[in-house]
Amino acid sequence: MERESMEFDVLIVGGGPAGLSAACRVMQMAQEAEQELTVCVVEKGSEIGAHILAGTVFEPTALNELFPDWKEKGAPLNTPVTRDDIFLLKNQENATRIPNAFVPKNMHNHGNYIISLGNLCRWLAEQAEGLGVEVYPGFAAAETIVEDGQVKGIITGDMGVARDGSEKDGYMPGMELRAKYTLFTEGCRGHLGKRLINDFKLDEGKDPQHYGIGIKELWDIDPAKHEPGLVIHTTGWPLNESGSTGGTFLYHLEGGQVYVGLIADLSYSNPHLSPFDEFQRLKLHPEIRKHLEGGKRVAYGARAITKGGFNCLPKMSFPGGLLLGCDAGTLNGSKIKGSHTAMKSGLLGAEAVFEALKDGRSGEEITSFEDRFKDSWLYKELYDERNFGPAMHKFGNFVGGAIAYFEQNILHRSLPFTFHDTTPDYATLKPADQAKKIDYPRPDNKLTFDKLSSVFISNTNHEEDQPIHLKLADPDIPIKENLPKYNEPAQRYCPAGVYEVVDAEDGSGKKFQINAQNCVHCKTCDIKDPAQNITWVTPEGGGGPNYPNM
Repeated sequence: MERESMEFDVLIVGGGPAGLSAACRVMQMAQEAEQELTVCVVEKGSEIGAHILAGTVFEPTALNELFPDWKEKGAPLNTPVTRDDIFLLKNQENATRIPNAFVPKNMHNHGNYIISLGNLCRWLAEQAEGLGVEVYPGFAAAETIVEDGQVKGIITGDMGVARDGSEKDGYMPGMELRAKYTLFTEGCRGHLGKRLINDFKLDEGKDPQHYGIGIKELWDIDPAKHEPGLVIHTTGWPLNESGSTGGTFLYHLEGGQVYVGLIADLSYSNPHLSPFDEFQRLKLHPEIRKHLEGGKRVAYGARAITKGGFNCLPKMSFPGGLLLGCDAGTLNGSKIKGSHTAMKSGLLGAEAVFEALKDGRSGEEITSFEDRFKDSWLYKELYDERNFGPAMHKFGNFVGGAIAYFEQNILHRSLPFTFHDTTPDYATLKPADQAKKIDYPRPDNKLTFDKLSSVFISNTNHEEDQPIHLKLADPDIPIKENLPKYNEPAQRYCPAGVYEVVDAEDGSGKKFQINAQNCVHCKTCDIKDPAQNITWVTPEGGGGPNYPNM
């Protein structure tokens, strides 16, 4: 097929904190060197920030490096953390506050800010455009261009293709966007990054990557209850009751609003577990309920989190490009933070790419990136917390937290040995008949809600007559294998009601139904499906959620 083509010096796939930081830094260096460069950022969301979802307590370390004058430039860091509270939720009624002296030091948030990461990315995009970067939201990167073993760019998705593959009125074929170097910053489980890791064997010799699912709501609360800067984390109930690990958060930001959310590790073993419903019942706990009661839920979202840490980091360079941020897995799980680390990886990638371009190189592997990475505070930070995730998975939150406390507060360094977790998250499920069934309460539509009303306030929208972007390698597996063995867990691990087991219209039995228009692009299905039968690919550009202030 003949496609229109555009050429750039640097192409960046994904308008999140890593990609936008890389774009800004490349252009800063080009201007300092009085060198003209063309830099382009493509983003599948309808606008920058539309698909961005994180906690977020934000550490400004990397932002200080990128824009030391960010306050003068109006960066949306408006709510400094004033207080940290951590609670052990013993059961559905009782909680104990953990004294700060017994909290691992990485959990302390003095000097950090409660922010909307989506709004920070919108601001970063403005800075990038001011520096001369071309930013194109609404364009999904569908395929990678690989020629002679080198990545040469990407092909954007076709627009106007019907469900049956035919071309609708207004059909527009995707464009070839070519570049001397392409940086992939798609966020957790990027669908092109996943292929690059496989095709270039970037994870050879590494532990399998591990993930969590983060589910989050934004609430307007009673002004009398609002305490801007208050950060609350909890561990224990409800996840420990279901045999899972993870934790919850509640952050008081500006404007009378709070973020409340749950992070459930996707290494859980009980196929009856529903992360969405675990989150809903969390809000019934008195320690959480007291903040939300009398308030109104205004937004909802969900996103997978790459949280394997240092032991799972793939090689991040390959001929023609780099894999950066959460596409690689740079999140620091012990801090519950990945934005500052993603930004730093973007800065390091930008510096390595600019050096290569300055030397007249194009398409070669940027081997200097690994040295830059190893010499950075990012490497040290991730190396020092390399035991956190495996310890949590192996020993649970309580013992894992004790190990983190010993490393961070007593030793002031990591243990002289490394824990490993070599079981992929999709391989951890027990058969349904060997696992405890979980009875979740019905939603009260005041504090707790169902999936469909939640998807509605995520502003998720897809053109319905387009190819389903959730691909089954074998369409028979869900009913023939996953249903009898695991009671088809996709019905529960998906936080958006995308997957259902329903009665076939012809009376032939059960069928697996995919409601792709509900998809919030969290990627959990691609990660947790026990048969690894589901592949998430990008739908038409501009589809998916449109998160406000998240």
